[in-house]
Amino acid sequence: MHPGQRAFPIRDMKAANSQKPMPELPDIVVYVENLETRIMRRTLQQVRLLNPFLLRTAMPPISAVHGKKVMGVQRMGKRIVIEIEGQLFLVLHLMIAGRLRWFDSKAKLPGRIALAVFEFENGTLVLTEAGTKRRASLHLVEGESSARALHAGGIDVLESDLETFAQRIRAQSHTLKRALTDPHILSGIGNAYSDEILHRAQLSPVALTGKLGDEELKRLYDSARATLLDWTDRLRTSAAGNFPEKVTAFREDMAVHGRFGKPCPACGMPVQRIVYAENETNYCARCQTGGKLLADRALSRLLKKSWPRSIDDLE
Repeated sequence: MHPGQRAFPIRDMKAANSQKPMPELPDIVVYVENLETRIMRRTLQQVRLLNPFLLRTAMPPISAVHGKKVMGVQRMGKRIVIEIEGQLFLVLHLMIAGRLRWFDSKAKLPGRIALAVFEFENGTLVLTEAGTKRRASLHLVEGESSARALHAGGIDVLESDLETFAQRIRAQSHTLKRALTDPHILSGIGNAYSDEILHRAQLSPVALTGKLGDEELKRLYDSARATLLDWTDRLRTSAAGNFPEKVTAFREDMAVHGRFGKPCPACGMPVQRIVYAENETNYCARCQTGGKLLADRALSRLLKKSWPRSIDDLE
């Protein structure tokens, strides 16, 4: 969904933030790095599936990986790919509420929220998912091409040059918010880091990709790379070699995401938002939209002339 769709503004900020945000590129990179240090060349003794809906493939059977060594761990968009000897690939998508936890061999494992247990000779990896909706998925496929077929096709901005990035962004007319979060266009960016990227680039989330000038597009490209690299370094430093425990996109030191009503770190004006379905877009009107508040359609109709037109109306 994107800002052009109908919004539901009556929910308060607490309700909006109660939704677990999906792990994005920086979170997945840190997960992968920590998995590499723990399971590379280790034997995967057994996989125990605690929820029948997690595994989305039937062949080969999950038992095919039992007793085999891990040959590689990598990120594919927001997915984690674990290569097992014999050209077998476990492809894990955490979706919104899925999280990974690492336990020493003798530690007590979580019960109710655990979906799968991956037992290694040196410890246990547990996939958990909070809430009642089961969205996380696990695929077991044979051959690298089968694993790659699960990728949505978006490019990785950290591995892309400006020209390729520009072609992808301008290929179709979308809002910048939608373009950044569409996995068919860009890989690994979601609701949280798109807000941070657009704030750093000083661009409106509802600006249209087809109307971006060359300078604005370069600003967007540079901002995307800088934001993702910066936050990957921050999360890596925060983990300090330990397996990441607090994977969330609502962080106090973010500029705008999840900070509705709080001062923008660049100009001091209150951060604004558009709430739609289970997501929200946060932005600074002064830094990104020339002082104009982005009208929420449903609320605009409700308030009519009382709807504020600029940040000056809020001061």
